[in-house]
Amino acid sequence: MPDVDARLTGAHDLALAALHEITPASTVGPPAGYLAEDDGSVSLRFENRLPGYPGWFWTVTVASVEDAEPTVLEAELMPADGALLAPEWVPWAERLAEYRAHQVELAEQAAATAAEAGDSDSEGESDDSGEDESDDDDLGDDELSDDDDLDEDDDDLDEDDDPSESRVLHAGDLDGVDIDELDDSAADDSDEDDSDSHEDDSDEEE
Repeated sequence: MPDVDARLTGAHDLALAALHEITPASTVGPPAGYLAEDDGSVSLRFENRLPGYPGWFWTVTVASVEDAEPTVLEAELMPADGALLAPEWVPWAERLAEYRAHQVELAEQAAATAAEAGDSDSEGESDDSGEDESDDDDLGDDELSDDDDLDEDDDDLDEDDDPSESRVLHAGDLDGVDIDELDDSAADDSDEDDSDSHEDDSDEEE
């Protein structure tokens, strides 16, 4: 470690004057040590009171030439070890390339998800088709059973309607009354009336 000039380590007033030219006095805290540089200069540090800069220090580098008074080389806000730093600057072209690559990755993931969903839907439709076919088979069996029942009912009706026992109705028959039977009955009544008339005539002649 090089020898440190006591005039430099004690040049706080000079350092504060330089800082007040670039930042309000309210942003500068008390002294926080110094750092001896290899070229013989000294960097005086002051606490930082700016919000959003944890771990940063106001730093003023002072030096002296031969027997001259100390002078300020530079004053700036510098980070200490472990300070919160901004991310490294990346050129726009590189950031755009990373963005496009990320978009391609998202598109591939979306396509894979859609393909998996399509396969799942296909399996579901296959299962539904199998159930529909089973239902159709059940319906077919029920229809065949109903047809058999109808055939049996038709056979029973055919047996009941024996042609040999059926009555033949003529034109003009009403409510199942046979006109021929009515004619025969009327003829019989007429014959009986004629017979009675002849008997009466015979009695008068006597």
